[in-house]
Amino acid sequence: MVRLQDTTKNGKERDWKGKKKRSILVADHYEAGNLLKKAERMYECANVLRFKQQDETLKLYQAYFCKVRFCPMCSWRRSLKIAFNNKKVVEAVNERKKVQWLFLTLTVRNCDGNELKLTLDNMTKAWNRFAGYTKVKKSVLGYFRALEVTKNRKVDSEWNGSYHPHFHVLICVPSSYFKKKDLYLKQSDWTSFWKKAMKLDYDPIVHVQKVKPKDSLDLENIEDDIRRQIEEQKALLEISKYPVKDTDIIQGDEVTSENVATLKTFEEAFSYKRLISYGGLMKEIHKELNLQDVEDEESDLIKIEDENKDEVANSITEVVAYWNIGLRDYVIKK
Repeated sequence: MVRLQDTTKNGKERDWKGKKKRSILVADHYEAGNLLKKAERMYECANVLRFKQQDETLKLYQAYFCKVRFCPMCSWRRSLKIAFNNKKVVEAVNERKKVQWLFLTLTVRNCDGNELKLTLDNMTKAWNRFAGYTKVKKSVLGYFRALEVTKNRKVDSEWNGSYHPHFHVLICVPSSYFKKKDLYLKQSDWTSFWKKAMKLDYDPIVHVQKVKPKDSLDLENIEDDIRRQIEEQKALLEISKYPVKDTDIIQGDEVTSENVATLKTFEEAFSYKRLISYGGLMKEIHKELNLQDVEDEESDLIKIEDENKDEVANSITEVVAYWNIGLRDYVIKK
């Protein structure tokens, strides 16, 4: 048996093995939490990967992905898809209009697990009010919004065990945004509008910065690139990662009661909840380009980028990789 080696154009190996191992661990937690149907789907996720090979390049053309929201394998595929979609939308916006780009983060105070679902519902309603304010509508041409929740596990923190929900928003504004007083919104303005929309009795932490999305986007190395983007304060890849990461839910490599409880809290809070959305010009372009809704159950997690269908179809060699439980790796049977 030969182990699967699927590398990017840059020679970096795609982490199929790591994602599958992590998916099994998360599935173990689903099983321990008596969420058996989703556990079963996750155990079957990506057990067989069928590639077309041309020269040394492998192109995935067939696989079963479980599409459970918190599956690490599926989250990875969704992140690649979101990044590709956002790349296409941002390129189209830049071609049509002279714009500036902002990266906005909107937060609320941490909440307990039993309050998380209600908090997320309130944030969604607040966003609709926020985006509808006259001054915001005048300044914002379009946006991509992602809902993210992290859990505070710092033992010495007063917020230990609490959940931190927040919005990350990539916004395009007119090119004259920073020059015209009737368009420009100060940090305090963004904070005031969000406080009003959320009906808060405190000043929430709101952060806004000017960014320049990358002209080129390395989809294959998205996780490493995300870290570099954060360090460089560029937003496109940071916001394009799938909003909820399994590492925010499952800590360590063993099934624990705390992890199971956290998973069940996330499952309940995110039930029937959309994590990403587009608005304004970015929504129009997303629709025009006929890009898939990544959160749709019918979304294709196999095809990520544009590709020549004939080229893939005409590839002579088929490579089939199977997950080997004993080796905990993908192997190719010759």
